[in-house]
Amino acid sequence: MESITTGIEFFHKGGAIMYVLLLCSFMVIAIGVERWQYFRREDSGRDFARKFSQHLSQGDIPAAILLAKKSKGLLAGILAEACPLAGRGSMYSFMEVQSGIALSKLKQRLYYLNVIVTMAPLLGLLGTISGMISAFSIFNLESGQATAITGGVGEALIATAFGLCVAIISLAIHAYFIQRLDNIITDMEQCFSMAEAKEKQLAGFMGAGEAV
Repeated sequence: MESITTGIEFFHKGGAIMYVLLLCSFMVIAIGVERWQYFRREDSGRDFARKFSQHLSQGDIPAAILLAKKSKGLLAGILAEACPLAGRGSMYSFMEVQSGIALSKLKQRLYYLNVIVTMAPLLGLLGTISGMISAFSIFNLESGQATAITGGVGEALIATAFGLCVAIISLAIHAYFIQRLDNIITDMEQCFSMAEAKEKQLAGFMGAGEAV
């Protein structure tokens, strides 16, 4: 309880800019939770990409199509819809357009994390500068107040420390999702290139299925 009270006191000593930084921290957490849930739901996973490509490379077209239909996520959904288009000249263009839409959805709100990474330290620095101006203004009132000045500078530095903490957390979350996004892009390229290479076999299987 005492530590909480001390933390609240330090927060108030940081000045008004601390409330802006607190809002930024809430945004970082909210975006991180929302994106984590979205990626968890829509990321088909590296294991899916590996198995799908393996099935196609081995010529096991039915297994690859069944895997795409039964798996969750954006990549699996795109492949399940693209396979029936094989041999019609529109499969790859369909995958390219749909992957662009999917990546756009995955990138949503990540830009805000990037902004907070840059903005939070600047806000903290602004709070520190304004606090230092107030601390050194003691010279205009009385002389010999060294303790008050150093104490004021110490309180002003709280804003910078808090701003750096917010920026570091935001950077870590942003880097995590960018890495996952890069993995998804790699998986898409792997599956799409393999599907394009096996388009004739896909077209033959889908044509046989339609004939039946």
